[in-house]
Amino acid sequence: MAVEIEHKYLLKHNLWKEVIPHKSSDIKQAYISTDPHKTIRVGTNGEKGYITIKGKNSGASRLEFEYEIPLGDAEHLIENFTTNLIEKTRHYIVFAEKTWEVDEFKGANKGLFVAEIELLTEDERYELPPWIGDNITADQKYANSNLSLKPFSTW
Repeated sequence: MAVEIEHKYLLKHNLWKEVIPHKSSDIKQAYISTDPHKTIRVGTNGEKGYITIKGKNSGASRLEFEYEIPLGDAEHLIENFTTNLIEKTRHYIVFAEKTWEVDEFKGANKGLFVAEIELLTEDERYELPPWIGDNITADQKYANSNLSLKPFSTW
């Protein structure tokens, strides 16, 4: 069984604009199901396709099953089985031996930046980069599935 343990943060934009990511990739995600107890999404990250099933959050943890699928299949599923596309650029930054992923949202979520760090245990310690702002881990309006339904531009 796969468990995702993740903390999410907003950014301090004045400090973030000085950061040079180690790499970046374009991501598309769309939802087949946005049920709060179980989401099913299909997406692309660069030249790879994925299907992801996530369970309900319990603190910073939830069940997650993600599988690579052919890129053409992912694109076909997005086009024919979803209506709520999220587009973003994911920036990867290594800080204090941990990889941070910063999502720069596009489209109806343009202007939103969310930093995530995945952990091995709920109580794992890590250092916050200076460009990290408020912890939004428990705020479900920032969940990608919810952003697909109620975009940042409508807040």
